[in-house]
This record gives sequence, structure tokens and C-alpha cells, in this order.
Amino acid sequence: MPELSRSQILVYGAVGVALLLLGARWIRAADQQAPASSGGVSFAADSSSGSSTGSGSGGRDVVVHVAGAVRKPGVYILPAGSRVDDAVKRAGGITGGGSPDAINLAARLSDGQQVVVPSTRAGGGPAAATAADGPISLGSATVEQLDTIEGIGPVTAQNILDYRDQHGGFSSVEEVDQVPGIGPATMEALKSRLQP
Repeated sequence: MPELSRSQILVYGAVGVALLLLGARWIRAADQQAPASSGGVSFAADSSSGSSTGSGSGGRDVVVHVAGAVRKPGVYILPAGSRVDDAVKRAGGITGGGSPDAINLAARLSDGQQVVVPSTRAGGGPAAATAADGPISLGSATVEQLDTIEGIGPVTAQNILDYRDQHGGFSSVEEVDQVPGIGPATMEALKSRLQP
């Protein structure tokens, strides 16, 4: 058998590495498309979204609770960097009575976040969060919802949304303290009115 030249060995090595990478990618894609569920928790990752562009969570999956006006409310595991829109799609999409304009579908998800899709009122407008409705989700809150909290005006509410978009969401309510315009008195009011 003739001896292989150095360039031939390099070519065969490159082809071998390429085949290994393709095989690993194929196996990973097959794992992501085979959903397994346990106790109402979906362990499938949504690889069709294409929104996994960088993340502050270091590449780990995020677990989110999707509730409200969606077809399949529940707890879902999604890839790091996923957006609220990805979580809503995993939950079967927004129902006919849901109000997609009342939440920020482009916001990045954070681990442990609850995404609540509000339903529309009888008059057709989005149902605004009130104190009786419970805490407002930092991951999906609008300027109008944040403005209802004592001590937060429209400028501070916008600062909160800007911080959320720049940092990929909030991991805890205490992280809001890093937003410009939030003082100690405002933080106390926020703790009872907000959730990550």
C-alpha cells in the first residue's frame, strides 16, 4: 500500500472532523425535536425560532411558566437567549381572546420567569394589571403597567424596559435596584408589585 503524503493526511483529517461535527449536529437536532413531558413540564427546546443570539445566562436553558390567554399554559424549558414570543409559541400560541400587544414579545426570557398573556376586556382593550391582579411580570411588563406602581413614572418605567432589553431580562426583583431612578423607597414598593 502506498504511503500517504502529508497533504493527503491533512485532507483526510479535515474530512473526518467535518463528518464528526455534522454527526454531532444531527444528533443534537434529533434530541431537540423529540419532546418529552413529565408532570405538565415540557422538556423540548424550540430550535425553530432562530432567536438564540447571545445570552447573559451562559448558554444554559431557561425554565419559564407561560400562563393566561394561551392554548397550552404550563412550564417550558427553552434554549438560552429565547424570547417571550418563543415561549408563547411553545404554549400553543395566543388564544382568540388574548391580547398580544399587551406584552413585549421581543423581550428575552430569564430563568424562573412567568409570562402572562392577558386577555382582552369586553370593550376590546387589553386588561391592565391592577393591584387585585397580583404582581406584574418584569419579563413582559409594559410601560403602562409599570406606571401603575407607586413611585414609578413613565420615564422610570421606560428605564426598566431598556435595562431589561439590554441585560436579557431580570433574574430577581432586587436587580431592578440597578436601574437609574430607582431608590430605596421605590424598591420597597416594587417588591410587592413585581415578579421576575
